[in-house]
Amino acid sequence: MATPRSAWQTPGRRRRAETKRAAILDAAEELFVSSGYELTSVDAIAARAAVSKRTVYDHFGDKQSLFRSVVERVDDALLATVRTATQQELTDGRDLRDALLAFVQRLTTEAVPSSTYATFRCLNAQAASAPRLPDRSSEEPERILEERFAQLAADGELKVSDPRRAVQHFVALTMRLVIDAIDQDPAGAVSRSEIQEIITDGVDAFLRAYR
Repeated sequence: MATPRSAWQTPGRRRRAETKRAAILDAAEELFVSSGYELTSVDAIAARAAVSKRTVYDHFGDKQSLFRSVVERVDDALLATVRTATQQELTDGRDLRDALLAFVQRLTTEAVPSSTYATFRCLNAQAASAPRLPDRSSEEPERILEERFAQLAADGELKVSDPRRAVQHFVALTMRLVIDAIDQDPAGAVSRSEIQEIITDGVDAFLRAYR
């Protein structure tokens, strides 16, 4: 029976392996975004990461698995942002309107303008040519918000019969409209006041329906 590599690696060797793995992921992410999945080769990724092609295969097996690992890492970063915003803004005892406004403001100032979010959208837009990604529905950002909305309903803060549908409405009225406004103005001229107006109108419309 083969012994797992992690079982015999020394701490120093393990750190070097982790450093190489991170370098491969960074290089792959850059190339998948700039060149697309189909046009990115394992040779190019190895060269960008300054490792051998064999090292890439040792860590990830093949290009498909490497792409999935890149997407999962980006997903995890976004999920962490959403989870932190939910925990720190949608707190018990806080005025619900203020909490929802602060939550969306935080995501539109931290997540949407970030390179991580831009990478997430670019990688997911490659769905036609890239390998099928694993279903991570139980960890998607909407699920985190769905659980919080269900608790707010249980506490009497919201009138919600279907938390998932409520989250879909909330996102459509706020985040989706902000993203649409940004997408429609590639020059980046959407002002903070315009974004704030979209957010405020969306939160108020949501609360009229669900409070």
